[in-house]
Amino acid sequence: MFRLFRQHTRFRPPSFASNSQVRWLFSGLFSRKTASVPALYKPRKERWITPTMVVVGSIPVFCFVLGTWQMQRLQWKINLIDELQEKLQLQPLSLPKKINLSVIPEFIWRRVVVRGKWDHAHTMLFPLRVREGVVGVHLVTPLIREDGSTILINRGFLSQEHAENHAWDRPEDEVEVFGMLRTSQPRNAFTPDNHPEEGIWYWYDVNAMTEYAGGEQSNVQPVYLEQIFEGHAGQASYCIDHGIPVGRPPTVDLRNSHLSYVITWYSLSALTAFMFLRLLVNRKQSNVRRLPRYG
Repeated sequence: MFRLFRQHTRFRPPSFASNSQVRWLFSGLFSRKTASVPALYKPRKERWITPTMVVVGSIPVFCFVLGTWQMQRLQWKINLIDELQEKLQLQPLSLPKKINLSVIPEFIWRRVVVRGKWDHAHTMLFPLRVREGVVGVHLVTPLIREDGSTILINRGFLSQEHAENHAWDRPEDEVEVFGMLRTSQPRNAFTPDNHPEEGIWYWYDVNAMTEYAGGEQSNVQPVYLEQIFEGHAGQASYCIDHGIPVGRPPTVDLRNSHLSYVITWYSLSALTAFMFLRLLVNRKQSNVRRLPRYG
């Protein structure tokens, strides 16, 4: 009896699944567990060539090209000024009776000497000029030469007071004038139009000035000179005070601002190149980004 009882009450441990089932169970648990754990760092794939990178990267190249071009322009302007200065050192030419207009550009800034009488009736005043702090005008008067031909002479600066009172020096006898050959000077966008019919002039238009002085029918040639003044400052002040036009100094006054352009473009090229490198470094550092931690 007791033996029978022991047989029915004997402890039997529960049966477990097979080894393969156990491995499947635990592997599933651990795989699902570990799959949900994020990595601290994860590489992010980005395109390096983007429209923004292309635009930003091309700016320093573009600025460098412009700086190099301005460097070439600077050298060209320096050579031109040196060439014109050499022309000014030559002996003055005597203008021939018949002037070949086609060769005048080759003699620009060349010193010349002419003789004749002033045609005061066709004097032209160009306002808004300043010399030594005095506001005034430039006085352009035709000169009738010995052979009867006429050319245009810019006699120089005249104070506003003498211009308004028409109280400037008007020689009637024959004069000898030393000047420099010039051509029409281009005006900028802010220069008003000339009104020859009203006697209003703002910029030197040789053809219009020639027509105003009588034109071809009066044997007026489109030849324009600027009278030279080689006196000192005291003489210039005396002339201004007494209504005597003061000519220009015998120097080349071509504007040469290419050096400032060179500095500007090269500086912009260096600055934008630095900005582009900083952009590359920042993109490289952000290529590996930190993901948020899960608790």
